[in-house]
Amino acid sequence: MVGMGLMGGSLALAIRQGQLALKLHAFVRSPASVAEATKLAMADLITQDLNEAVRDADLVVLCTPLSQMRTLTEQMRPYLKPGAVVTDVGSVKGSIVQELEPIVEAAHAYFVGSHPMAGSEKTGMAAARADLFRNAICLVTPGAHATADAICAVQNFWKALGGWPIRMSPELHDDLVSRSSHLPHVVAAELANYVLSPAHPKEQALVCANGFRDTTRIACGSPEMWRDIALANRKNLSRVLGVFIEDLQEFQLALEREDAKTIEEFFTKAKQRRDQWRAHSTATSSE
Repeated sequence: MVGMGLMGGSLALAIRQGQLALKLHAFVRSPASVAEATKLAMADLITQDLNEAVRDADLVVLCTPLSQMRTLTEQMRPYLKPGAVVTDVGSVKGSIVQELEPIVEAAHAYFVGSHPMAGSEKTGMAAARADLFRNAICLVTPGAHATADAICAVQNFWKALGGWPIRMSPELHDDLVSRSSHLPHVVAAELANYVLSPAHPKEQALVCANGFRDTTRIACGSPEMWRDIALANRKNLSRVLGVFIEDLQEFQLALEREDAKTIEEFFTKAKQRRDQWRAHSTATSSE
């Protein structure tokens, strides 16, 4: 395990709980992280030595911010075991697969991108949960040189953690999550920025109740992580933001025209689509 924040910590707990590895090694950057991970019994070996962490590993999982993955992969390349499989939990796949696959391949190992659709607005090891990936969709995004065995190993890894692996291309992944994950985070962040701006009357925060709390929850996520995600998927995110803004402008026009029919249709369509999605997702998770 390379990186032991929320995702890496949750993976470590789930692996240990399910006894899925003979030995579990974790790489962290600071002595404080070594102490915290040791206290939480996250792994058999917790070290600041990347060589020591990945040497002889059959599977290496990158659980760091996107901007750190290339550098760390280059650093660990000389120590990777031939035939090892490397995967990640990053929220953008196109650039990551393109950058990391040749580095890992140079070590006679295999890189297969993956992205579990699970997480929390909380950060750090202390927020880790062994059940974080249970019933979560886990997107597996192999590059051009991934072997069938390597792909199968990553899919089986997520299955063993209770997830639902789905294979797709890195490009399709980035297109889909730009709408379902990255756009909602930008919207939540802007709601928090705008509504809670000090430019508004001091009473503004007092009238922010459950609806505001629920719709802005994800704005509490790591700014560093979301900076990296937005930049790494900037083309897709910029495109879907444009469409989203156009839709809001149409709603604004309906307000200005006092077009009650269009306004009601806007809310009706949203309710129907969300209800259908919720019913389907609930049925799938219970199977």
